[in-house]
Amino acid sequence: MTKLKTIFDMAQVSVNITSEDLQKSARKYRKELLQMPVLGLSRSLQHMTLRPGIRYAETVGELSGDMQFGPYSETREDNSEVVINPRTLYTYFGSVVRNFSPNKIYQSMWGSDITKGEALKNTEITRKVLAYLTAQLGKNLNMVLWNAVRNDSGETSKDLFNGFDTITKKELDGKKLSEELGNYKVIEAITKENAVDTLKAVCMAADDMLTEESSVKLFVPKHVLFDYCEDYKSTTGAIPYNREYKQYYVEGFDNVNIVPLANKKNSPFIHMTVKRNMLVGVNQTGEEENVEVARFKAFVLQFIATMFFGVEFESLSKERLLVASIDGTTPI
Repeated sequence: MTKLKTIFDMAQVSVNITSEDLQKSARKYRKELLQMPVLGLSRSLQHMTLRPGIRYAETVGELSGDMQFGPYSETREDNSEVVINPRTLYTYFGSVVRNFSPNKIYQSMWGSDITKGEALKNTEITRKVLAYLTAQLGKNLNMVLWNAVRNDSGETSKDLFNGFDTITKKELDGKKLSEELGNYKVIEAITKENAVDTLKAVCMAADDMLTEESSVKLFVPKHVLFDYCEDYKSTTGAIPYNREYKQYYVEGFDNVNIVPLANKKNSPFIHMTVKRNMLVGVNQTGEEENVEVARFKAFVLQFIATMFFGVEFESLSKERLLVASIDGTTPI
């Protein structure tokens, strides 16, 4: 058996990585490895809702309609219909084939606590190498969660699916987001001088049903939070209740949590919504998804992975969503 060998003299511990070990680990930990890209989305996903079991498409949406009690009557009938406002959550089938040297991958993990001293003896190195690779897939999906644009002939994560901002722009252009519908507001560019007033104005423009939710998310680029804190500090000065510099809630709206995300950098939109409305679709259950390792040539292996992935808003109704932007294109 030909061995691809990496030897590290760490507390006199030698590590040998073989292609056969990697292949066995890929088979043994297939389910766990397929979950690693999802874990790589954790910074965003903690504010969103994961929908597993989605293979290509699933119709989502909400019911709308009205029914009321009135004074007792034997003749009154209500013929109004319950309406389903459907939306389709698409998950796109993605793949990656990566040639790699397991030894070089392991070297890049040199500083990890789990690979130091005695801990190294109890660590399945092959499993860590595969986990490292699959985690990179999740990290890259997270970075394009908002601005990805589906491109059938593309080669990167940004080409795999349509991100939340891309979907928003399409719905804005299609007149499904508008001030008349109550789910859209035009704002000015956010600065250190107007951030507090702007975010308060966004919240005040939201429908009462949305602002009455127990927990509301205000998704913004990170600079918006920094500008808000600077503006808040200069506005309130040394007022006793201003005990913290970082203000993660909009003043006057204790249930509206400002969520600054690195992957929303240069975004033209602010999204005010609830966690259950932000859907991240995966499959994780079908045989089409897989993680495997194959021999490519001497000292180089192939990492092969396939996965379904996509995002969507469950509803665009004003009771669930308010989008704010300058013009739908200019970064806020």
